[in-house]
Amino acid sequence: MPKKKAAVRRDWTNDDVRTLKALAKQRAGVAKIAKKLKRTPGATAAKACALGISLSTT
Repeated sequence: MPKKKAAVRRDWTNDDVRTLKALAKQRAGVAKIAKKLKRTPGATAAKACALGISLSTT
């Protein structure tokens, strides 16, 4: 049975946070922002929540 790949945790850079804030301001949505940052939607939403940023599209 093949082994699963271990998850690799990447720290959030200042550039990542700037991109997150800019795309959230444009109301891009979690999935689009996550794809742009090459992160999971859960990680993106969690970081936005920690920063007090709303990812609502409405």
